[in-house]
Amino acid sequence: MIHLMKLMANNLGTDPKMLASFFEDGIQGIRMNYYPPCAEASKVYGLAPHSDATGLTLLLQVNEVEGLQIKRNEKWVPVKPIPASFIINIGDMMEIMSNGEYKSIEHRAVVNPEKERLSIAAFHNPKRCTQIGPLPDLMKTNKALYKTVSFEEFMKLKMSSKLDGKFMVKKLKL
Repeated sequence: MIHLMKLMANNLGTDPKMLASFFEDGIQGIRMNYYPPCAEASKVYGLAPHSDATGLTLLLQVNEVEGLQIKRNEKWVPVKPIPASFIINIGDMMEIMSNGEYKSIEHRAVVNPEKERLSIAAFHNPKRCTQIGPLPDLMKTNKALYKTVSFEEFMKLKMSSKLDGKFMVKKLKL
């Protein structure tokens, strides 16, 4: 993931080592999701609409059953599983650090009426000492679109809130 961070920094025109340094030895998390079949699938969510708080999320749709949907142009679009491949989600922290150049994606999981669905998500966060805000290099030619907060403040705010779309990005927008 560090290599990907460096490529993203290059694309932004900022120092790749600086962005990577925030995430080297950062906090990692993993979540294994099991969504059982549900006869009344249209009445429930597998996972409510949200964006990931992370820098990046790596997602494996294990058994290739559709269920992940992304919000695009105010419509929910299914993400078809591709065998033996990963999905990389840009998270809220990366949207804020890139000053909005990269956008976190609002997504949800829906259940299948006939088949179980399995997925594994790996969350890549910066170190605890990181300040979450637009990268200094990007502020030389642009004004900040987001507040800067400590990683701890960011996570407290995220953990004290329910899953609700792109809540974090909206909350920290200037």
